[in-house]
Amino acid sequence: MKIALLILAAGNSSRMKTAKQLLPVGDKTLLGLTIENALKTHVEDIFCVLGANSTEIRSNIKDYNIDIIENLNYTEGVSSSISCAIKYLEKSSFDAALIMLGDQPNIKADYLNALILNFKKKPDHIFASKYSKKNGVPAIFPLKYFPDLRKLQGEKGASDLLNNDVLDVKTIDMKVDLTDIDTPEDYKNFIK
Repeated sequence: MKIALLILAAGNSSRMKTAKQLLPVGDKTLLGLTIENALKTHVEDIFCVLGANSTEIRSNIKDYNIDIIENLNYTEGVSSSISCAIKYLEKSSFDAALIMLGDQPNIKADYLNALILNFKKKPDHIFASKYSKKNGVPAIFPLKYFPDLRKLQGEKGASDLLNNDVLDVKTIDMKVDLTDIDTPEDYKNFIK
């Protein structure tokens, strides 16, 4: 089964007021930490979707063995990054896409691998992460949902798909810190 891991990192970090992808975390960056977690998974094909500040970010992550997808429409919201990446993946023969955010540094490879393992047992289902009141990313989507992902628009990302009762979205029972870093306060708390 060929799975693509997509790291969404195209946003302009409006609440952070600086490129949060490049915020320092020890001797790494916030995005670098997320990429390193992704590289420890059982997925061979890892892609990072860039948009705002792409030249600077691309230069910062050039040493990682990942492919870059450029989202020229990043100002249209996170859905545009998903749509752009899925269009790119459809040129190849992927069976599924695991979508994660570039600003969730506490999500480790063991959690991502657990999502993948559960998905492989039931490859017709979407497997999502369980937040307090809804499902979200990281989430893995089988190929049959690529057309739906390609049509997404706006800031909601894949939320409507992940919280659609008709689709029978599965979650896994595993403790994970799904915190994403959006504000200077989030970053300070994470660094502590």
